[in-house]
Amino acid sequence: MTMRLVAAELVESREILPDQWLQSFHAPALASGSRAGQFVHVRTDDWSGLVLRRPFSLNTIDAATGIVTIHFRTVGRGTEWFTRLRPGDHLDMLGPLGRPFEVDPRSRHLLLIAGGLGMAGVRLLADEAIRDGRQVVLLFGAAGARDVYPSSLLPDEVEYVVATDDGSLGHHGFITELVPDYEAWADQAFACGPAGMLRALAGLAAGRRERLGVAKLGRKRGAGKPLVLGSPQARRKSYLQVSMEQNMGCAVGACLGCVVMGVGGTPQRVCREGPVFASDEIAWEAGW
Repeated sequence: MTMRLVAAELVESREILPDQWLQSFHAPALASGSRAGQFVHVRTDDWSGLVLRRPFSLNTIDAATGIVTIHFRTVGRGTEWFTRLRPGDHLDMLGPLGRPFEVDPRSRHLLLIAGGLGMAGVRLLADEAIRDGRQVVLLFGAAGARDVYPSSLLPDEVEYVVATDDGSLGHHGFITELVPDYEAWADQAFACGPAGMLRALAGLAAGRRERLGVAKLGRKRGAGKPLVLGSPQARRKSYLQVSMEQNMGCAVGACLGCVVMGVGGTPQRVCREGPVFASDEIAWEAGW
């Protein structure tokens, strides 16, 4: 879908967790054709004094009603301004931006992993997967029970597994500790959350084939050229895809303010080459 600049009308705004908000907007032009993993860049009203737009993942989409939602945490003047909006107010949204998750057509079992606000990055993929007849397990990690995403906001078909750092709900510990229990079941995994969590998941994904005892088959003669790293085809073949969270300036690839380092030593723009990457595209120890 081509990027568009649209006037989105606020339909509903509610605080679903402490300092976390879910807002619904009527934006038919965005609701048609956008995909899980993509995002919008939103401008606050002129009086706010905030020049830069704010990026928000497309949290859910309903093409029939033209409603899109965003899920965010109040962390400063910009996001606090959004909480003061009322139904009927309009926002200037640019999108859809970025590259989406790539699901292999043959994948039947999807493992989604979210840490904290990372739920916003994978939430739409759960809807798309259920719609396409796939089975979904969603692993969610939070500091404590008060920060756990409400199960009532997920499709009933999703198997929802929670871990909390303090043990107040679900597994006591990090969500990454539960991933090995599902890696044999999952055809592909998709994650969004803190950089440390994604780095740990990338390490697990790198050793998965050996742990499962899966032989790596050589390429058949005449099978064509190797897949280009970062291409949609290569990402569909990757076991783990990650949605990166970086501060953004322009969100269209011009300012280079959101780069992470690729394995080939080439900076990758989260807003253009991402926000979704195959985990083996990122140089996790580069310290960008």
